[in-house]
Amino acid sequence: MPQTPSFPGPLAPSAYKKKRYQITEAELHYHDNKLVSGSLEALVCHLVPTPDYYPDRSFIFTFLLSSRLFLPPHELMTRVGHLFTESQRPADSHASKARMRRVAPKIVQLLTEWTEMFPYDFRDERMMQSLKELTLNLAGGDEVYRTSLSHMSQGLIRRLTVLNQYQEALVRINATAAEQLTTIKAKPQASVERDLLAVCSDSFTAAQQLTHIELERLSYIGPEEFVQAFIHNDRQNNNTIACGDYKPTCNLESYVDWFNRLSYLVATEVCTPAKKKHRVRVIEFFIDVAQECFNIGNFNSLMAIISGLNMSPVSRLKKTWSKVKTAKFDVLEHQMDPSGNFYNYRTALRGAAHRAATATSSHEKIVVPFFSLLIKDLYFLNEGCSNRLHNGHVNFQKFWELAKQVSEFLSWRKVECPFPKERRTLQYLLTAPVFSEDGLHLLSYESEGPENNTEKERWRSLR
Repeated sequence: MPQTPSFPGPLAPSAYKKKRYQITEAELHYHDNKLVSGSLEALVCHLVPTPDYYPDRSFIFTFLLSSRLFLPPHELMTRVGHLFTESQRPADSHASKARMRRVAPKIVQLLTEWTEMFPYDFRDERMMQSLKELTLNLAGGDEVYRTSLSHMSQGLIRRLTVLNQYQEALVRINATAAEQLTTIKAKPQASVERDLLAVCSDSFTAAQQLTHIELERLSYIGPEEFVQAFIHNDRQNNNTIACGDYKPTCNLESYVDWFNRLSYLVATEVCTPAKKKHRVRVIEFFIDVAQECFNIGNFNSLMAIISGLNMSPVSRLKKTWSKVKTAKFDVLEHQMDPSGNFYNYRTALRGAAHRAATATSSHEKIVVPFFSLLIKDLYFLNEGCSNRLHNGHVNFQKFWELAKQVSEFLSWRKVECPFPKERRTLQYLLTAPVFSEDGLHLLSYESEGPENNTEKERWRSLR
């Protein structure tokens, strides 16, 4: 896993004095020695190493993250290659070889960091072609460069292979869940046999398995997916390039789908049992699971469970809820209360983040944020500031802040789940059939009959 860049990480103007490219100081603007804006052309040049200069890691991450709002990655790679090639053409061939020996290792390092930070950029054939052209130019220089480039290529192939395997596994999981739902609908009596409590009756184990799923799915979300999610809106304002230049943000969307699935799974588990005492037991079990998720630092599963228990088909079961011990649930709802822009949750998240930063135990390093709110925060950061200033320069100050927030997410994403896997529980959580909202309402009305005309009308339409 590549090292996460630290922020803020600006470079002072003095670090650029020996850059070869003809960039006037007016094209890069600083405030308190921090780069705050610049023309796109100047920023691209700023990315490319020279014999006497290598860009700061935090600048590389921030620019590669944000540049896709202005030009596709394969075009940026082409520009990097062009700048490198042009710099190798002095009249003196001896000087050219000497320069190549000094700058080539830095270009290889830049490409290696790019493939580690944003490997999904290289799923594009045009990107791979641009990379191939540049590496061929480099590989002709020295055996050392060829070896380094070979290691870089092998690492990239491994990362992309793992990604493809993960996405193929998701397709199989979703297909299995769909097949089981079809079976349940064809044989309603089979629904009696499906019950999470029969598979896993320990709330701590269930919370651990949910955390396995959360951390695995988080680990496949590329940082660029957050920025690419902005592109549709920016394209409508003519501020960016065509969305077709990018792969879909499928890993991010799959993770959001997982949240929805867990919410509906909770509601399905509650509404399915015919007996009230069984429904009470299921609700109390999920409250205990939610509490364990909070203790672990898994706020996304916590919020999904709360959302599932608050869905209308569940919340209307008043006779069932009257038998539930709700004190613990009330505390959890208070923690995730949206008032004050989720003030209580944000306080708990900061506490979990501080614990993770200072942890010596792997169990204490887990931070799984409430993902929908994370996306919302990034969305409003993007919408609240323009990508370009009035003079046409890139608003790099905005992108330092964006990169800082995404970088924090990356530090949480790289944590490996320390809990043992319980395969049967994992399989159930991932593939057990879940009912639609209409199906849940029908089950709910069958458990506790409709109480008013609106509910009676809906029940008749559903039947």
